[in-house]
Amino acid sequence: MRKVLIIIGDASETLDTMYPYYRLQEGGFQPVVAAPEKRLYQMVMHEVKPGWTITKEWEGYTLQADIAFSEINPEEYLGIFFSGGRAPEYIREDEDLLRITKFFFEKNAPIASVCHGVEIPARADCVKGRRMATVPKCKFDLEICGGTFIDEPCVMDGNLVSGRTFHDNGHYVGPWIKLLEEAAAASPDK
Repeated sequence: MRKVLIIIGDASETLDTMYPYYRLQEGGFQPVVAAPEKRLYQMVMHEVKPGWTITKEWEGYTLQADIAFSEINPEEYLGIFFSGGRAPEYIREDEDLLRITKFFFEKNAPIASVCHGVEIPARADCVKGRRMATVPKCKFDLEICGGTFIDEPCVMDGNLVSGRTFHDNGHYVGPWIKLLEEAAAASPDK
């Protein structure tokens, strides 16, 4: 099957992660969950509730990582997805994750990011001159690293597709999967 990486860690957002995970399967791709270690990860659900000035968070589902970042040969994958939640803030310093991220940007492979997922390509120095959607509180992370914040449910910038939060799943995941289908047709060995 055509393999696609889904990047997570503890406190990845449940809907940010699971919607693309199942859409990939539906599209005939094999989602490969990647994390700092090959183990079970606790996801969360989070949202800014009415009357709250900060994100409210509670436990979501768990998800098993199929592979550790250190074991990934990025050439074996068609594309990559950066899930949101708090995980990106903690995993973005992982040298193997930075190596993998840079590979997909340099290769111009299909990349998707939602919510806090932007913190990983921003840390990898891959967002300069790129237009992206993200949750507004991550606008600073994107812009300080040279990217442009666009407050829309789907932002396409070449091979890069992004959404603000899980509320945008129905807008940006489909266009990303279309890019994956085009990449698969161009490289049938993956």
